[in-house]
Amino acid sequence: MLTPTAPGSRTAQTQLDVLVLGMHYPPEHTGNAPYTAGMVAALADAGHRVRVVTGYPHYPQWAVHDGYTGLRRHEADGPARVTRVRHPVPSAPSALRRAAMDATFTAHAAAIGRQGARRPDVVVAVSPVLLTVVAGLRWKKRGRTALGVVTQDLYSRAVTETGIASAGAGQAAAKLEGWLLRQADGVAVVHEQFRDGLAGLGVDRDRVSVIRNWAHVDSAHGERAATRRSLGWGDDEVVVLHAGNMGLKQGLENVVDTARLADERGANVRFVLLGDGNQRTALEERGAGVGRLQFRDPLPGDHFSDALAAADVLLVNEAPTVAEMSVPSKLTSYFTAGRPVVAASWERSAASAEIRRSGGGVRVDPGSPQDLLDAVRGLAGDPARIDALATAGRAYAQQHLGAAAAHRDYQRWVEGLAASRASRGRTS
Repeated sequence: MLTPTAPGSRTAQTQLDVLVLGMHYPPEHTGNAPYTAGMVAALADAGHRVRVVTGYPHYPQWAVHDGYTGLRRHEADGPARVTRVRHPVPSAPSALRRAAMDATFTAHAAAIGRQGARRPDVVVAVSPVLLTVVAGLRWKKRGRTALGVVTQDLYSRAVTETGIASAGAGQAAAKLEGWLLRQADGVAVVHEQFRDGLAGLGVDRDRVSVIRNWAHVDSAHGERAATRRSLGWGDDEVVVLHAGNMGLKQGLENVVDTARLADERGANVRFVLLGDGNQRTALEERGAGVGRLQFRDPLPGDHFSDALAAADVLLVNEAPTVAEMSVPSKLTSYFTAGRPVVAASWERSAASAEIRRSGGGVRVDPGSPQDLLDAVRGLAGDPARIDALATAGRAYAQQHLGAAAAHRDYQRWVEGLAASRASRGRTS
C-alpha cells in the first residue's frame, strides 16, 4: 500500500504517475484554471510525475489566445508536462455549441496516448467540463488506475439554473452527471453544500471529499489613493466593484440597472464591472448612457489585487435563477482583499453560506436593484461596520482559505485514491 508523503517531500517509493484532464489551465487566470494548476504544482512538489491534458486557453473572453495554433501542442509547467488539444470555441456559447466544444475536447483528450510513459496510477478529471470524466474512464482499471473527479460546479444544476437548455435537458444532464460521478473512485468538491447535491445524484457520501478553493491572489501592494486615481475613481465616491467573468450565471443586468437607479437618485456611487465574458457586449449596450457605471478590461497580477483593495465594496451578483450550481471563486480574493462584500444571492446559495460563515459581508436577494443600492448606501453610511466586515473577511481568508492546506489535501486525496484502487473497482 502506498503511504502519503509529507508536502514538499520526494520519496521514490511513493512516486505516482498522475494524469490530470481538464479544459482550463493557465494562462487562463480566472475560473478553475488557477486551482487546477495549484493542484498540479502540489502533486509535482510532492515528487509525483504529473501530466496534464488541457485545452487551448480561451476563458473568459471566449476566444483562443493569440499564438495558440495547430491541433496539438506540448508545453512544460515546471516539472509537469502539459499537452494541449484543439477544440472549437463558440463566440456565443449556446447549450448546443458548448456541448460540441466539450465533446470535441473530450474526444481529443481521450485520444492522447501514453507516449512512452507508464500507465497512470491515478487519473484526475476536472469538472467543468463534465464530459472530461468520459476521457478519464478510458484509463480506469481495477487494481491499476484509479479515477478521481474534482467538481468545481454542479453541472446539471448549471444547465438548469442558467437557462441555457430546457427542463428536459436538465433532467438528462442530471442523469448523466450522476452516472459519471458514480464511476469515480472518489470525488472532491469545493464546498460542503455540494455534498447534498451529489447525494441527490446517487453519489455515495463516503466517496466525497471537501477540498476548498483558496485565495490565489496576493494582498495589495500599491497605495490605495494612487490606485483609485489611476482607475478614475473619485476620493469621495463609493466604488462598488464586481471583478471576474461576465456570463449568464452572474446576471449582471442587475448591476447595470442598479447603476441606472443610482443615476436617477443622484447617489454618490460608482458601479464597476472589471473583467470580460460572453455577456460583456450586451451589458455595455444595456448600460449605454449610465453615468454611474464603468467597464474595465481585466487587470494583470498586482494591479488586480490593488483594484480590489482600492474599492469600497466588493460585489458578488448572481442571476435570480442561480442558487445551487456553484461557489463564486471570486470570494476567496474578495476576503483576502479586506473589503466588505455585498452578495446579491439567494439565502440557500453557497455564496450566501460563505457570507454567513465568514462574517465578511451582507446579502440581498438577486435581481433587485433597489435592494442592492440600499445595501451599498447603508454600508457607505456606517464606516464602523465596513471596518468590522473587512476585518472579519480577511481573518476568514487567513484561517480557512490558505493554499497550503488545500494543496496538502489534494496530495493526500490523490495518494489515497492510489492506495485504495484495488478495493474500489466497482463501477456503479
